[in-house]
Amino acid sequence: MERAHYIQERSLPELKDFIEKKIFSKDEVRQIVKKRANFEAALVRRIARKSDYLKYIAYEMGLEALRRKRVKRLNLKDGPPSISDYALIRKQFFLFERAVAKFKNDLGLWVQYIQLAKKEGAKGLASRICARALQLHPTSPPLFILASAHELDQFSPSAARSLLQRGLRINNTSLELWTEYVKMELTYVETLRRRWAVLGIDAASATSKGKAKLDPAAEPDDENDDSRQQVMQGAIVKAVMASAIKALPTMELFTSLQSLLTSFPIPADLRTSLLDSLHAHLTQHLPNSAAARYLHATRQLTDDLEGDELVDAISRANDELVQSISASSGSDSMRRELAESYASWVEELCMKLDEENIVCVISRAFVAVKLMT
Repeated sequence: MERAHYIQERSLPELKDFIEKKIFSKDEVRQIVKKRANFEAALVRRIARKSDYLKYIAYEMGLEALRRKRVKRLNLKDGPPSISDYALIRKQFFLFERAVAKFKNDLGLWVQYIQLAKKEGAKGLASRICARALQLHPTSPPLFILASAHELDQFSPSAARSLLQRGLRINNTSLELWTEYVKMELTYVETLRRRWAVLGIDAASATSKGKAKLDPAAEPDDENDDSRQQVMQGAIVKAVMASAIKALPTMELFTSLQSLLTSFPIPADLRTSLLDSLHAHLTQHLPNSAAARYLHATRQLTDDLEGDELVDAISRANDELVQSISASSGSDSMRRELAESYASWVEELCMKLDEENIVCVISRAFVAVKLMT
C-alpha cells in the first residue's frame, strides 16, 4: 500500500491546480482521490486483473474528457500552461506502462497503448511502444501493420517499408502483411505522384533528357527520369505483388489484392496495368480454378465506375463469364461452380443497379442457368 500512497502524493500538485483553475471543485477532487485510492488498492492485490487496469484507465480518460470540456467552457486555453493541462494524459500513459509490464504477453494491451499514444499526438512514444511490442510479439502481423502505418503517418516510407519487410521475413505466408505491403507501396506511389505534380514534374512523360530535380526529401532512387517513369508505372508495386504470389499463391491472396487495386484511388491507366500484371500471375498459377476465372472476368469492375462506363464494364464481365462457362475446357464441376458464382453475381447486381440495367443483366443470366440444367 506504500506504493499506492506514494502515487497519490505525487498527484497532489495537479489536484491543487485543478482547484485553482476552477476546473474541478474541492468536493470533486476529494471524489477523484477516493476513486483513485480504490483503483490503486485493486492493482496492488496479490492477483491483479487486466480488467482492473482497464477500468482505471477508462476512468482517467473520462476525467480528461471532462477536463477538456470545462477548459473550453471556462475559456482557459489562452492562459499559461500548467501541470493540469497534461497530468491526466500522463496518468493514462503511466497506467498503461504498469499494465504492459504486468501483462507482457497481452497483445491487445499493447495495441491500446499504441493507439492512445497516437491519439494524443505522442509520436515518439508511439514509436518506442511499437518497438517494445514487436520485440515481445514478433509473429503478430497486426502489430507490424500498426507500427508500419504509424511510420507512414510520420512521412517515413523507408521505415514503414523496413518494418513490413521485417515482418514478412518472420511471417512469410501472412495474407494481411502482404496485402498491407502492396497497399503501402501504392500509397507511396500516389504520394510521389502528387508531390511531383506540385513540383511540375511530368513523370509519365519523362525522358532521359529531363533536368528536373526532385524534392531533397525524396527517396534516393527517385532522382532521375527513368526511375520516375518506373515508379509511376507501378514497377515497385508489381515487384511486391510478384513476391507475395511467390510466397503465397492462393486464391485468397489474389482476391485480396484485386479488391485493393480496384478500390485504391490511383490513376486509371496505372490501375489497369497493375490488374493486368496481377491476372497474368493468376492465369499462370491457378489456370483451372473456377474462382480464378470469375475473379479474372470481374477485374475491371472498379469502385469509381458509374454511368455508361459501369454498364460497359458489366457487359464485358458478363460476356467473359458466359464464355468461360460455355467453353469446352475444364471439368463439369468447375463449370458448375463458375455458373453458381455467375448467378450470385447477377443477384448482387440486381440489388445495386437501377431497373433498366437489371433487365439487361437478368436477360443474360438465363444463359448460365440454361447451361446448368
